Amino acid sequence: MARLTPFDLVFSQIAERVLPEIKASIERAGYDPTDRDAVLMVPEMVTLLHQLRPEEGVGEGMDQLVALVHHAYLQWEAGGLLLPIPEDRLEELLSSPISPETDPGESPKAYYAQLPQHRVWAEVLEGESHEPLDGCFVHATGGGSLRVLGVFGMRPERLGFSVVEAEGARARDLRRSDGAPLFSPALPGGAAAHLHSIAGGEELLELGWRTRSMASELIAPAR
Repeated sequence: MARLTPFDLVFSQIAERVLPEIKASIERAGYDPTDRDAVLMVPEMVTLLHQLRPEEGVGEGMDQLVALVHHAYLQWEAGGLLLPIPEDRLEELLSSPISPETDPGESPKAYYAQLPQHRVWAEVLEGESHEPLDGCFVHATGGGSLRVLGVFGMRPERLGFSVVEAEGARARDLRRSDGAPLFSPALPGGAAAHLHSIAGGEELLELGWRTRSMASELIAPAR
């Protein structure tokens, strides 16, 4: 059985009915689909957000819902591209940074990078238990910036998941304040279990940049 993605869980029942209408409205208005503020003015997008919002409301989580819907729309518009990171490429991805000056070549406009399960973790909420990273939505915003939406805590018994967004240009000399390598484990026993951790939004953004560098290579054979 194929592994589900966040798009499958949230949008599979409505995507082909709703998303083409949103796309048509964006095109009629002449908006750049990566311009989130503009896209949020599209009536069909507003309606979709209201449909997805829980009855009890989302409070401060509204920004996360907006980010998820926008990322998912862009992935759909780009052809629903899924970038599965194989187990044997994960260590390479996390331990071998590509220079910010290196041109990764032609990368997909938007995609979902799906990591091996339960290998990368993060403390999504301060003081709460660490959650596993299922993967991340990635898209370029122009001007050398990237948006990355990490999806954490997907599991069969949980209705929903956590998301964290990071945006910006690629850092040239990113380091942890304690001197530990990027993506090194923060969980007790993590090193022995060959786990990795994301410490903060800057590392999440760096992960997005690294998947972008790998995306052209891994997706190209399927084109």
